[in-house]
Amino acid sequence: MLEVRGIDVHYGRIQALWEVSFTISQGEIVVLLGSNGAGKTTTLKAVSGLLPVSGGQILFGGREIRFLPPHERVGLGLCQVPEGRHIFPLMTVEENLLMGGFHPAHRSGRRAAIERVLEMFPILRERRRQLGGTLSGGEQQMLAIARALSGNPKLLMLDEPSLGLAPSLAADIFSSIQRINAAGTTVFMVEQNTQEAFRIAHRGYVLENGRVVLADTISHLRANPEVQRAYLGI
Repeated sequence: MLEVRGIDVHYGRIQALWEVSFTISQGEIVVLLGSNGAGKTTTLKAVSGLLPVSGGQILFGGREIRFLPPHERVGLGLCQVPEGRHIFPLMTVEENLLMGGFHPAHRSGRRAAIERVLEMFPILRERRRQLGGTLSGGEQQMLAIARALSGNPKLLMLDEPSLGLAPSLAADIFSSIQRINAAGTTVFMVEQNTQEAFRIAHRGYVLENGRVVLADTISHLRANPEVQRAYLGI
C-alpha cells in the first residue's frame, strides 16, 4: 500500500531524515519506534505532505505522491491523526466528524462512514452535540481518530495516540486501533508506549538520528536485546 524509498527531509540547512525507506502492506499495523528527536513525526509529516521531501520517492497504491499537496493525498485515502489531537474545540463532536469527510472525494459517503464510526465509539454518539473542547483527554483522542475515519481512509497514520492518557484509557485506545484494523483499515503509528504497540502491531521499524536502523516482525523485535534495553526496559 505504501512504499517509501530513500527519502531525505531538511529543516532549512539541517537534515532530519537520511534515505529513509519502509513499506506498509494492506491490512497491517506497523509501528515506528525511536527516541525523541529521531525523526518519527517528521516521517509521518513527509508521507502526509506536510513537510517537503528533498529526495527519494513516496508511492501510495503504486502511485508517486511525493509532489501531491496534502489534501490530494487525503483524497486518495491517506489520513493522519496528529500528535496532540488538534480537534476543533469550538465545534461539536458531530461537526468535527463532518469535517473529517469534507474532501469532495469523501462527501457522498461520509454520513454512512460517521455512522460506522459512532458504532465503534459509542461514547461519541452520546457526546455528539457537545463541544469538542469540553471532552476528556481520552474522548478527544477518540474524536481525533474518529474524525480521520470519517473520510474512509485506506491508511490511517497515528502520531502518539496514547500520549498523555492514563494507562486504562491508553489500553482502550489501542483496543480501538485493533478493531479499526480488523475492520479493514491499514495502520501506521508512532508510539512511545512500546509494550502496548507491540501487543497489536505486526511489524516495526526503528529510527535513530533520522535513519532506519532496524526493521523486523514484532516477535523478532521483542526478542532483540537492543530493543529490549532501549524500548522495553528489560
